[in-house]
Amino acid sequence: MQLTGKTALVTGGSDGIGRHICLKLAAQGARIAALGRNKDRLDAVAAEALQAGAPAAQGFVCDLTHKAQIDTAATAILDDFGPIDILINNAGIWHKAGPLDSIDPAMIEATLATNLSGAIHLTRALLPGLRSRKEAAILNVVSKSGVLAQAGQSVYTASKYGMRGFTDVLKDDEAESGVRVAGLYQSGTNTGMFDKAGEDVPNHIFTEPDDLADVVVFMLSRPAKLWMHDVRIEL
Repeated sequence: MQLTGKTALVTGGSDGIGRHICLKLAAQGARIAALGRNKDRLDAVAAEALQAGAPAAQGFVCDLTHKAQIDTAATAILDDFGPIDILINNAGIWHKAGPLDSIDPAMIEATLATNLSGAIHLTRALLPGLRSRKEAAILNVVSKSGVLAQAGQSVYTASKYGMRGFTDVLKDDEAESGVRVAGLYQSGTNTGMFDKAGEDVPNHIFTEPDDLADVVVFMLSRPAKLWMHDVRIEL
């Protein structure tokens, strides 16, 4: 796919992996729509993206745990940018590792909604527009927890296994539409996600979000005959 001039929507675009993806795509000449919950950080990423080379960049405030906000954001994006060419479902949260009965019910709901159902609702809202494009792609940044079960991660892993299944079926469902679908299954990444959940994890053991963003750009920029639908990264 030629990235110059394409419109890319990146969820979780205000920081971490999403921010780096926005900036890497901007450097390729893509138009950037960044979705997140913090307006100030989104505005900062949009400004950085414009400086990096994006012909247009804008942030859209949306909490993926609220379907009404997803619908409102999708409408606003389509009004401002028209049909998008690239959807990157990257947003995700982590629950502190432990047995199931130690996980707060509100955190269970937030994890499943942010990591899985929110991405499904957003993809559904934008899919007709993606199908209308000459080239279109959906790339789901999932996590190795979508392919590997690990103790203490019951709800997080459930959300990521669900995202893997969603990705695989969507790939088959859209095979005739021309919308290419891919999943990225990365190892732990130095984003601060664990700190937000109150988990003390040594980030030096993780890969860097800037490196993952390079992988995303590489995947998206392959020609159709070399589409990489399943990429797994381990340290």
